[in-house]
Amino acid sequence: MTALDAQITDAWDVPAELGGDHQPTAPRRRAAPPPGAAWELAGALVASLAFVVVIFAVTGTEIHVGAILVGLFVSWMLAFLSLYTVLTYMRHGVLITKDRLATVCICIGSSIALFPLLEIVLGVIVKGAPVALSHFPAFFIHDMSRVGAQDPVWVGGMGHAIVGTLEQVGLATAYTVPISTLTAVYLSETSNWFSRVVRSIVDVMMGTPSIIAGLFVYLFWVQPKGTSGFSGFAASIALAILMLPIMIRTAEEVIRVVPGGLRESALALGSPRWRVSLRIVLPTVRSGLLTAVILGVALAVGETAPTLFTAHGSGHYNFNPFSGPQANLPLQSFQLIREPYNTYVRIAWGGAFILVSMVLVLFVLARLVGSSPGKRRKRSFRSRKHKEAVLS
Repeated sequence: MTALDAQITDAWDVPAELGGDHQPTAPRRRAAPPPGAAWELAGALVASLAFVVVIFAVTGTEIHVGAILVGLFVSWMLAFLSLYTVLTYMRHGVLITKDRLATVCICIGSSIALFPLLEIVLGVIVKGAPVALSHFPAFFIHDMSRVGAQDPVWVGGMGHAIVGTLEQVGLATAYTVPISTLTAVYLSETSNWFSRVVRSIVDVMMGTPSIIAGLFVYLFWVQPKGTSGFSGFAASIALAILMLPIMIRTAEEVIRVVPGGLRESALALGSPRWRVSLRIVLPTVRSGLLTAVILGVALAVGETAPTLFTAHGSGHYNFNPFSGPQANLPLQSFQLIREPYNTYVRIAWGGAFILVSMVLVLFVLARLVGSSPGKRRKRSFRSRKHKEAVLS
């Protein structure tokens, strides 16, 4: 094997049949850090922390109050960046110093951005999981029709809210998936004055507050019917209005990624444009379309304001979304958290835990079902083509 062959083999994966794993579309970047980099990073972290703690101790500053802890953290990060920059510059030079300093700053910024999210998720788990899992599965089956202020939390539950959430979001998804897909195909395949108007309307809808959708449905559907206008169906219309713009824009961007050669090849063979979109474009981007649906569903599941004006909420089961008020998880949690009794507040935390768990499970299942089969087929196709090229 020549030196050039060794470089090519090191830069690219080789199929399993030829002694490798697969054939990617880009060179493989070396993932392992150079020797000593981890020790330099750890040493700078420990040394800077010790320096800042000593400074705080010498100045007599107590590290107990929240503001002081924030100041300690900021001082620690500034001292760490200064020490790490000097250390890396002395050992490796300017280029490596810039690269590592940028990497460290990105990691610190990402950690700071993720901290509020982790705090919220952990807070919901700590306060809601014991309630939801107490006397399992009672909390997932019972409703709020028999619970009192002095009763244990497992007497009540979120069963009726789970049913309402599934029905309302399911109806909204049934409305929006075909409409958003067809609209996205039209916007990506055509360029005229009408498509530009539609795209502008979609962009405006993305910035519309969610309460506007609830008020709109309330005015034209609920108010003319009085109290009988409240229903899960009305809530699903409001949720569909919120889901449409984000699903259309996401699907449009995904469809635009499809190579033009696929469309041109099908059109050159005499296939009409509608068949090209139906049989070539949409199957190619099915995982991206699934991502668009996931984003829309995730947005709709957590909305409270639109359902407050349309579904109105209920403390008992209502399996018919077309008749009478109906509860859902965010609305029921919002109504219970405002109650003065501790039992109702704890049940609200349990509902929030179920809501977060449903969104997480939805994302995981959708990614597993939508992405893995396509990746396996794509990988096997590349491996087979590479093997044929080598053997020939």
